[in-house]
Amino acid sequence: MTYVVTENCIKCKYMDCVEVCPVDCFYEGENFLVIHPDECIDCGVCEPECPAEAIKPDTEPGLDSWLQLNAKFAASWPNITQKKDSPADAKEFDGVPNKLELLSPEPGEGD
Repeated sequence: MTYVVTENCIKCKYMDCVEVCPVDCFYEGENFLVIHPDECIDCGVCEPECPAEAIKPDTEPGLDSWLQLNAKFAASWPNITQKKDSPADAKEFDGVPNKLELLSPEPGEGD
Protein backbone atom coordinates (compact mmCIF):
# COMPACT_ATOMS: atom_id res chain seq x y z
CA MET A 1 0.00 0.00 0.00
CA THR A 2 1.01 3.58 -0.60
CA TYR A 3 -0.65 6.95 -0.31
CA VAL A 4 -1.71 8.89 -3.39
CA VAL A 5 -2.25 12.59 -4.05
CA THR A 6 -5.53 13.05 -5.89
CA GLU A 7 -7.38 15.66 -7.92
CA ASN A 8 -8.28 18.14 -5.19
CA CYS A 9 -4.60 19.05 -4.76
CA ILE A 10 -4.53 20.53 -8.26
CA LYS A 11 -4.29 24.34 -8.02
CA CYS A 12 -4.56 24.11 -4.20
CA LYS A 13 -1.15 22.62 -3.48
CA TYR A 14 -1.23 23.02 0.26
CA MET A 15 2.08 21.76 1.60
CA ASP A 16 1.27 20.80 5.17
CA CYS A 17 1.90 17.18 4.18
CA VAL A 18 5.52 17.54 3.10
CA GLU A 19 6.80 18.60 6.52
CA VAL A 20 5.43 15.55 8.32
CA CYS A 21 6.66 12.92 5.86
CA PRO A 22 9.42 10.92 7.58
CA VAL A 23 10.88 9.65 4.29
CA ASP A 24 10.57 12.79 2.12
CA CYS A 25 8.59 11.09 -0.65
CA PHE A 26 6.77 14.20 -1.94
CA TYR A 27 7.64 15.74 -5.29
CA GLU A 28 6.57 19.17 -6.50
CA GLY A 29 4.94 20.17 -9.74
CA GLU A 30 3.98 23.66 -10.78
CA ASN A 31 0.45 23.34 -9.33
CA PHE A 32 0.30 19.84 -7.79
CA LEU A 33 2.20 17.55 -5.44
CA VAL A 34 2.75 13.81 -5.85
CA ILE A 35 3.92 10.96 -3.64
CA HIS A 36 6.56 8.57 -4.96
CA PRO A 37 4.88 5.17 -4.50
CA ASP A 38 8.17 3.29 -4.17
CA GLU A 39 9.40 5.61 -1.41
CA CYS A 40 6.19 5.89 0.64
CA ILE A 41 6.30 3.72 3.76
CA ASP A 42 2.54 3.78 4.27
CA CYS A 43 2.74 5.52 7.62
CA GLY A 44 -0.27 7.71 6.86
CA VAL A 45 0.86 10.81 8.73
CA CYS A 46 0.37 12.97 5.63
CA GLU A 47 -3.30 12.13 5.09
CA PRO A 48 -4.78 14.05 8.05
CA GLU A 49 -2.46 17.01 7.41
CA CYS A 50 -3.94 17.77 3.99
CA PRO A 51 -6.49 20.62 4.30
CA ALA A 52 -7.91 19.71 0.88
CA GLU A 53 -8.32 16.02 1.82
CA ALA A 54 -6.50 15.15 -1.41
CA ILE A 55 -4.31 12.36 0.02
CA LYS A 56 -5.84 8.89 0.01
CA PRO A 57 -4.60 5.34 0.60
CA ASP A 58 -4.26 3.48 -2.68
CA THR A 59 -6.58 0.79 -1.30
CA GLU A 60 -9.56 3.07 -1.93
CA PRO A 61 -11.36 2.08 -5.13
CA GLY A 62 -10.85 4.10 -8.30
CA LEU A 63 -7.39 5.46 -7.57
CA ASP A 64 -5.36 3.41 -10.06
CA SER A 65 -5.02 6.29 -12.52
CA TRP A 66 -3.92 8.64 -9.71
CA LEU A 67 -1.34 6.10 -8.53
CA GLN A 68 0.07 5.95 -12.06
CA LEU A 69 0.08 9.74 -12.34
CA ASN A 70 1.88 10.08 -8.98
CA ALA A 71 4.53 7.56 -10.09
CA LYS A 72 5.00 9.25 -13.47
CA PHE A 73 5.59 12.74 -12.11
CA ALA A 74 7.60 11.63 -9.05
CA ALA A 75 10.17 10.29 -11.51
CA SER A 76 10.81 13.73 -13.03
CA TRP A 77 9.72 16.42 -10.56
CA PRO A 78 12.01 17.74 -7.78
CA ASN A 79 11.75 16.51 -4.21
CA ILE A 80 10.06 18.80 -1.70
CA THR A 81 10.54 18.48 2.07
CA GLN A 82 9.73 21.95 3.38
CA LYS A 83 6.39 23.69 3.44
CA LYS A 84 6.02 26.71 1.21
CA ASP A 85 3.13 29.11 0.79
CA SER A 86 0.13 27.80 -1.09
CA PRO A 87 -0.99 29.62 -4.24
CA ALA A 88 -2.87 32.84 -3.51
CA ASP A 89 -6.02 31.44 -5.13
CA ALA A 90 -5.83 27.99 -3.50
CA LYS A 91 -9.08 28.40 -1.55
CA GLU A 92 -10.94 29.24 -4.75
CA PHE A 93 -9.98 25.86 -6.22
CA ASP A 94 -10.44 23.74 -3.09
CA GLY A 95 -13.34 21.37 -3.75
CA VAL A 96 -13.79 22.31 -7.40
CA PRO A 97 -14.54 19.13 -9.39
CA ASN A 98 -12.93 17.99 -12.64
CA LYS A 99 -9.60 19.77 -12.21
CA LEU A 100 -7.48 17.20 -14.05
CA GLU A 101 -7.41 19.38 -17.17
CA LEU A 102 -5.81 22.13 -15.05
CA LEU A 103 -2.88 19.92 -14.00
CA SER A 104 0.40 21.35 -15.25
CA PRO A 105 3.05 18.79 -16.20
CA GLU A 106 5.75 21.36 -15.46
CA PRO A 107 7.98 20.75 -12.42
CA GLY A 108 7.94 22.95 -9.36
CA GLU A 109 11.01 24.38 -7.67
CA GLY A 110 11.54 21.71 -5.00
CA ASP A 111 13.73 22.47 -2.00
